[in-house]
Amino acid sequence: MHDTRYFVPESDRARFATIYQRSDSGVLSRMPNAWDFNTKHWPLTPGSYGLTSTLDDYMRFARMLLAGGVLDGVRVLKPQTVRLMSTSHLADGITDRSWLPSKGQVGFGIDFAVRTRPPASAEENSGAVGEFFWDGAASTLFWVDPANRITAVLFVQLMPFDPVKLHKSFRDAIYGRSSGKHFE
Repeated sequence: MHDTRYFVPESDRARFATIYQRSDSGVLSRMPNAWDFNTKHWPLTPGSYGLTSTLDDYMRFARMLLAGGVLDGVRVLKPQTVRLMSTSHLADGITDRSWLPSKGQVGFGIDFAVRTRPPASAEENSGAVGEFFWDGAASTLFWVDPANRITAVLFVQLMPFDPVKLHKSFRDAIYGRSSGKHFE
């Protein structure tokens, strides 16, 4: 992953994708200075936002996770580490999951949301039990579905987060429309 980083040097800044703001009426406008964070050196980098990447780099990351921590014959993570990352660690007693609206029946692993039950309704995102995923503020998304051997990366660059429900449409195109049934 040679193009994944927090600080982006001047020589690569023309590669930044444009981020668009969508108004309530559907008008798109370019967000100026959307990447300012990534043009400065910071003494500490956050663990929860600000990383830049390319589709190719992110797909390599997802493929490595699908392969249990191996990519191109090189072990990057131990299989136990990938299992810890992709297993929900939320206690069943934690019922307020408002931080994942419409994502489905999910828990939280180390770094990822993890689908723990099939979609309960047609409004929830389609998917398979055991998949793990995360999305970004600009409507980006990646997921790994070990049961079906699927990896997906979607970089949209649209704010606020997924106002047109593209994530649901993308997942429905792959799994079929969710009807509350298990998709495998």
